[in-house]
Amino acid sequence: MASDIEIAQKATLQRITQVASDKLGIADEHLEPYGHYKAKLSLDYVDSLKDRPNGKLILVTAISPTPAGEGKTTTTVGLGDALNRIGKKALVCLREPSLGPVFGMKGGAAGGGHAQVVPMEDINLHFTGDFNAIQLANNLLAAMIDNHIHHGNELDIDVRRITWKRVLDMNDRALRDITCSLGGPGNGYPREDGFDIVVASEVMAIFCLATSIKDLKERLGNIVIGYTRQQKPVTARDLKAHGAMTVLLKDALKPNLVQTLENNPAILHGGPFANIAHGCNSVIATQTSLKLADYVVTEAGFGADLGAEKFIDIKCRKSGLRPDAVVLVATIRALKFHGGVDVKELNTENLEALEKGIANIERHVANIREHYGLPCVVSINNFTFDTPAELKLLQDRMAKHEVPVIVARHWAEGGKGAEDVARAVVEIVEKGQSGAAGFKFVYDESLPLMDKITAIATKIYGAAKVNASAKVAGEIKKLQDAGYGHYPVCVAKTQYSFSTNPNARGAPSGHTIDIREVRLAAGAEFIVMICGDVMTMPGLPKVPSAEKIDLGDDGKVVGLF
Repeated sequence: MASDIEIAQKATLQRITQVASDKLGIADEHLEPYGHYKAKLSLDYVDSLKDRPNGKLILVTAISPTPAGEGKTTTTVGLGDALNRIGKKALVCLREPSLGPVFGMKGGAAGGGHAQVVPMEDINLHFTGDFNAIQLANNLLAAMIDNHIHHGNELDIDVRRITWKRVLDMNDRALRDITCSLGGPGNGYPREDGFDIVVASEVMAIFCLATSIKDLKERLGNIVIGYTRQQKPVTARDLKAHGAMTVLLKDALKPNLVQTLENNPAILHGGPFANIAHGCNSVIATQTSLKLADYVVTEAGFGADLGAEKFIDIKCRKSGLRPDAVVLVATIRALKFHGGVDVKELNTENLEALEKGIANIERHVANIREHYGLPCVVSINNFTFDTPAELKLLQDRMAKHEVPVIVARHWAEGGKGAEDVARAVVEIVEKGQSGAAGFKFVYDESLPLMDKITAIATKIYGAAKVNASAKVAGEIKKLQDAGYGHYPVCVAKTQYSFSTNPNARGAPSGHTIDIREVRLAAGAEFIVMICGDVMTMPGLPKVPSAEKIDLGDDGKVVGLF
């Protein structure tokens, strides 16, 4: 079969103005086209929608990721196309891909097979320049910090206590820890510094949680960049950086409109990682989508223990959004991997390993229903290697939990292959089983920060306890005492396991969650707790995807995915 990029390049795309007009009723004057097939929606138009009723919000999440791949974005796109096929006005709402994984291990991130958003090359590369704007805004603040110190340090910033890092939208382990300002007095005061990837930047989190330009500017001003020698916080507002940062982001804040392979509308906007940030597209994009469609299909990054938890406890808490149903994506192959099978053996029937691996999906289903209070449908992303015996075993096990398990073939068939999943979702919503009424957070906002991380660890991860060194515990107490205790917690940890050990497959229980580092995100209004060995600046693998990406003599991109 053709590769994802070959399928995308053969697609017949409609002008984005036509998609906007025919599918969403958006007139040309409200669009800012970036070529023929992508456009931004004006913020004035977005604001004009506020009195319209909301559609239904469907959250797509997944089991714990594996090297076998689960196809969460592919399912999100396929479900959106399927809902349109069965007569519903549906819109797909996704994050923008980061160049780090595009050139690193993962490859493209716009769906796959016959369930993709297009133009695929543009989306996976520079797109509309949003990430570049976020990178520049972040690094402008970094430059102004060192410039302020160089020119007399009026704010008395302690160079040993600067917490703001520079960012780059690339995987580059060599930049994790650096020394800057070398070369003599003219280059400033040398100090230790480092880079994160753009999707881990607090500017990205702020961008995705802001509800307007005014809110964006206020949040940027609240960023704490470090502390004085008297250990008083210093903000971006103190440095008078937030105005210029807002200028750099003013166009990026407008949501991006593209289309699926079946010419249905999709909004892609923002893109924080879910293992090191909060893993959801922008609040503006989701709220706008709900005003434009009867059904909005969105996703939360990685597994339901990471992306979905942050979608619930951070995005929903701050925005008022409430999902009506959840679609949990899994594959037979991934479940066998969680049962202990080597990657090379996943295409062979193995009922014993599947039986063991089902514990992973059972934990995720229980979390969604018991701790998030939401109804759930399991979508099995079909592979030709799946056997009838394996599918029956999974369906029989999940039947005990009264959870629908539906085989979906959207990768091969497009929206047609996900119609059964779409009907199951509609049945939940239209029969009054919508999750909005039973929705709940994992923890109460008033709990102390340590109690919040403990609630996540014990309820969602199955951990026995949370451990923090005396230094880290002291930093958490300091944040609590400083008035940040009401903030939600954003856990940065490996996506591959419920534990902090990426090799612990299935549904490990009784483990300890070790907090390695704590970061204040005062503009985004959450506390990042880095657990285990997760990196906020990833590195490239031994054979990066970049080695396969090229430009053909005909001007077409090859090898992207």
